[in-house]
Amino acid sequence: MQKKVAELGEYIIFKNGIKGIVEKVYENSVIVFITENKTNMEFAGNRTVVAHKNYKVVVSKVKNP
Repeated sequence: MQKKVAELGEYIIFKNGIKGIVEKVYENSVIVFITENKTNMEFAGNRTVVAHKNYKVVVSKVKNP
C-alpha cells in the first residue's frame, strides 16, 4: 500500500508530534505552517519543510487555513 502524499490545505502530524497545515507540495516534501508544537524545537515564521516519509495526514482539508 502506497503512503498518501498530503495535498494543499490538509492537516498533518509529523513523526515528532508537531501538527500543521500544508501550504505547498513538492515532489519529495511539503512546506507546512505549524499550528501545534509541544516540543522545544523552534521554527522561523512557524513554517518548515517536511519529507513525505516523516508525516501522516490527519484531516483531509482544512477550511480557510
